[in-house]
Parts: sequence; C-alpha cells; structure tokens
Amino acid sequence: MINVGILGAGGIAALSHLPEIAAVGGMRVTHICGRAERRLRLLCDRFDVPRFSTSWADLLADDALDAVIVALPHPLHAEAGLAVLQQGLHLFMQKPLCTTVAEANQLVAASDARPAQVVYCRPSFDAVVYEMKRRLAAGAVGKVSGALARHSHGGPEVYYAEVTDSFEEPRVEDDFWFFDADTAGGGALIDMGVYSIANIVALLGKVDHVTARMTTVAKPTGLEDTATLILEMANGALATAETGWCDPARSSFLRVHGAAGKLVKRDERIDYIRPSSFDREWAEPLIDEIVPAPVINQHEDWLRCIESGAQPQLSNLQVARHVTEIMLAAVASHQSGARVAVETDPQIP
Repeated sequence: MINVGILGAGGIAALSHLPEIAAVGGMRVTHICGRAERRLRLLCDRFDVPRFSTSWADLLADDALDAVIVALPHPLHAEAGLAVLQQGLHLFMQKPLCTTVAEANQLVAASDARPAQVVYCRPSFDAVVYEMKRRLAAGAVGKVSGALARHSHGGPEVYYAEVTDSFEEPRVEDDFWFFDADTAGGGALIDMGVYSIANIVALLGKVDHVTARMTTVAKPTGLEDTATLILEMANGALATAETGWCDPARSSFLRVHGAAGKLVKRDERIDYIRPSSFDREWAEPLIDEIVPAPVINQHEDWLRCIESGAQPQLSNLQVARHVTEIMLAAVASHQSGARVAVETDPQIP
C-alpha cells in the first residue's frame, strides 16, 4: 500500500485528488496539510484521512509517507516539489509545473539525481490523446501540417463557486488569488493554456518558436484572461493553442491535420477523416469513428509507475518543463511583439 500526503487542502484536493485516490486500490491518503483547520477536518472525515497538519514540515517529516501530491497555488509548486524530492518521496505535481524555467531546471536536476523517485506531472492525457499519438506515428494523416487545441472555461470565480460549495462555505465574490498580478505567477495562460499546449506537445513533440498575443477581455485583473499562441514545431508543422477565462460555455478541442487526412477529438472518441478523392474538392470525405479503450485515472497511472520504477510516458518532468518554457516564451513574445525561441526538449520518442 502506497501512503500519500497532500500539500494543499483546497479545491483541487477536495474535488480531484481525494475522490480519485479513494477509487484506486493500493494507494491511500494518510496525511493532508493546509491552512484552514475546518477544511482539513472536513476532508479527513469525508475521505477517511487519519492525519492532518498545518505545516509543510510536519507532513514532510511523516515517516509513514511514500509519496506526496503538491496541490498548492502555482507560485509555490517548485519550492514544495523540491522539498518533496529532497525528502526521498515520490512526487505528483499539479499543473503548472512552476512559473520560471530556472525552477523547472532545478526540479529536473533534483529528479535526475534521484531516478528511483517517480515524478508525475499534470496534465495527464486521456485515451483519445494516446490513440491519436499512436495513429500519427503510424502515418494515418501523412505528413503533419498543422494542429489546433483549445481549453477554456468561465474563470476562477466559476471554479471557486464549486469549491466553496463543496466545503459548505459562503461564496467568495472578489477575493481570488488567481487575479493578483503580483502573486499569481500568470493568468489564464498558465492556468488553462497548459492543457492545450501540453496536448500539442504530446502529439507533435518539440516546439522551436512561439508567437503569441494575449489580452484582458472581462476579468478584474492586470493578467491576461485570453491568449492565442502560434507554435512552430520542430517537425515543420504549425500549431495553434488557445485558452481563456471568458468562455463559460467551455471549450475543449483538439485536431491534427496532415497531407493524407485529419484526426479530430470528439469527447471520448476520434473522427478519422480522409479524402475520398484527391482531385475533387467537394467530394464527401471518408469518416471512421474510433472509440479507444479508456485509460486508468492519473493516480492509478502514477501508482503503476511507482510499482514498475518507470517515469511516466508523457506526464513527466521533461514534457512539463518544455510546456512551462513555451508558456513563458508566449509571455515574452506578447511583450516584445516578436517570435521567441524555445530551447528545452520534451524528449518524446
């Protein structure tokens, strides 16, 4: 049995990590750390967690732990992740990995020095992404020419309404750390854009250059609430990644185009579309619907990696570092008006 501690007792712990781990055999949460004792007691009662603390040091000194999840606000991720690795524990990093490339490099170096410790980095990838990747590698769309990914929602206030309801607390109207330009570490791009960028990297590999534009449409913040990135891929393709906090109807889509066809994500299935004719523009395309077998949830995937001693195939530190650099390059591109080079390599086979 793998005993897990969670640093952070907010919404992501309450709505994602704790309920998912409760459904995983061979893994249990035995210690949770946060600032609000009322929340800690509620989560311990709700998910049968035997111990809580309000100090990182207390949790990290718990000899019963095998692994720790970092579920803290974005600017604290790197410090906490390094502390977990230095304690000799397996690590699960909530997205985004961190807020600077220097921090990402520190995490990679710390992990490289401790190869027996498994580091799992959000985002995780669903069955559709793995199947799309397999088919691209097999040449299903021919030479890839482009891709488009978007992930967006209605903003932190929508998320916090659900969180406070889950904790049976009064709703907060205007006190969201996500909107604080001095402490949040970034806006919608690092919060939600991480998903669309990570999906493109998982499918197409390394990004060489980024050109980006960002804006603030409606949210009460000096940070961006909407962003669009053009990614120049090392394989020659061009991809677009979109995100935002001004989309309460929610958007999440992914498609890849090539010289012989395209793959389009449709929730939990894929439309494989290819031309019925290469010299008749309006000929009806051929469409196959592909329904891949579901993959295990992110925590069970982490558990299997721990048991096998292998780092995750896609949800690993190299990919997370590359995605982090892409997001920071996008900020630099927006500020300078120029395309910005990306140096790291996700090392995806």
